[in-house]
Parts: sequence; C-alpha cells; structure tokens
Amino acid sequence: VQLQASGGGLVQAGGSLRLSCAASGRTFSSLDMGWFRQAPGKERENVAAISWSGGSTYYPDSVKGRFTISRDNAKNTVYLQMNSLKPEDTAVYYCAAKITSYRPMGAMARIDYWGQGTQVTVSS
Repeated sequence: VQLQASGGGLVQAGGSLRLSCAASGRTFSSLDMGWFRQAPGKERENVAAISWSGGSTYYPDSVKGRFTISRDNAKNTVYLQMNSLKPEDTAVYYCAAKITSYRPMGAMARIDYWGQGTQVTVSS
C-alpha cells in the first residue's frame, strides 16, 4: 500500500487546514485509517482514526472537537480537517493504515502502512 499525504503548511493560531491522504495498492475499504503527528523531541501521537466504513472514529482529548477525520472510499482518500489550530499542534503529520479487524475504533497501534509526513506549522 502506498499512502500519499498532502495539505500541510503554515497557518496562524485559530486557523484551519485540511490534510488529505490518497491510498493505492490495496482495497481501500479493507483498511482502517488514521493520522499521527510527531513534534520534535516528542513521541508519535495518534490524533485521529476512522474505521473501514467510516462508521467509527477515535480522537484523543487533545484534539477532540477541533479535528475531524473522514474518508471517501470511492476516492481512496482519507481527510483530516483541523480547526482552531494551536501552536502546540505544530508537528509532522503522518497518514497511517491498518488492515481492518472490523472492530470499533480506538487509538491505532501496530500500523501496517505509513505515508510520508507533511509539516503543519501553527504560528502564534
């Protein structure tokens, strides 16, 4: 599976960005999808996840109410809409995929496929 992320950039605090991740190489609807981020000196953090059907999602408290993950199985693409961005959201964001287990989403682990990162910088 190849994952191609795009949409990062520089935004002021309070602004919005939308990340996209296009997948190829496997039936997209067989994959749970997610977004992770990693800031310098910090561990990689799962900030959103969505089940194969889109019917189940997960967010940690740090982004709940501000970030929204969605997917379009017809376009083999997952999105991350990020609103009310804060300087502490600054990180490299990674798209991730895991072969689905058909269970409700929690924090993703044991990722099968990673995309390249895209930088998100939020200025104060």
